[in-house]
Amino acid sequence: MTTTQTRLLTAADLLRLDTQGVRGELIRGVLCETMSAGYEHGQIVMRMGALLMNFIAPKRLGTLVGSDAGVWLERDPDTVREPDIAFTSAEKIPLNARITGYAEVAPDLVVEVASPGDSRRAVHDKARMWLSHGVRLVWVVQPDTRSVDVHRPDAAVATLDADGVLDGLDILPGFRCGVSALFDP
Repeated sequence: MTTTQTRLLTAADLLRLDTQGVRGELIRGVLCETMSAGYEHGQIVMRMGALLMNFIAPKRLGTLVGSDAGVWLERDPDTVREPDIAFTSAEKIPLNARITGYAEVAPDLVVEVASPGDSRRAVHDKARMWLSHGVRLVWVVQPDTRSVDVHRPDAAVATLDADGVLDGLDILPGFRCGVSALFDP
């Protein structure tokens, strides 16, 4: 009998691979390459990002990053995930902090936009993973149904249709956004 052992990668390996054009996430040391999710996905991410940035920046509430920023969630073996959008409060990461690698603090809010090939179960599993690492609010945008699934710790998933309104709750008090704004120009 022959066994082979796969060498687990580290967060530093992942950063180095990125400079070589390899894009992906690490899940317990295993590289999971990611691909472009398409034009509609990109539009939704930018619309949501703009709405959030226009609320967050003037109030200096924290930082907002896109997927290539990465969040280092576990060590030995390393897990680095890339949310489509992540907000981290200024209390967790000061506004003047310079982070050249991956953030090592769980964001307060994560937005995931389901890609064309994603099953609903897969994106729900990812939302639960974020919650298990301390994220307090996850919005999963479902382009096919023009809806958003809202995930919170210790609460049932709530699905908002195109007539629904996203609420920043205590993470972004006062932030409200119609779900339709994510899909309509």
